[in-house]
Amino acid sequence: MAKVQYRGTGRRKDSTARVRLVPGTGKVVINNKAMDKYIPFPNLREIIMQPFHTTDTLGNYDVLANVNGGGYSGQAGAVRHGISRALLTVDPDFRAPLKKAGLLTRDPRMKERKKPGLKKARKAGQFSKR
Repeated sequence: MAKVQYRGTGRRKDSTARVRLVPGTGKVVINNKAMDKYIPFPNLREIIMQPFHTTDTLGNYDVLANVNGGGYSGQAGAVRHGISRALLTVDPDFRAPLKKAGLLTRDPRMKERKKPGLKKARKAGQFSKR
């Protein structure tokens, strides 16, 4: 018998997360590692769990996520976005609380492009009088 799976794709900065929710005990696995081992910062782990707190489904689903690109913060935001989208497929009634909490909106902030003549996007070279 096939297990029920709910899928969602999340993105933030340069990170992309493919998330699967499976009915279970609340275990979170990111890139085949436990969340505690993969993400070293407790505040980012809390960010990942926000959709479950918002919808009161904490401990009802196991999360299997594959993430690539970006750093810890971007990856945590991408997993959160993916979980939120997957929860929408679980129950469309979750849309209102998730939308109110701002968890369905993809964060549009990206790294600014480097400009010609500058070292980075805005950083200029050292000033020289002569």
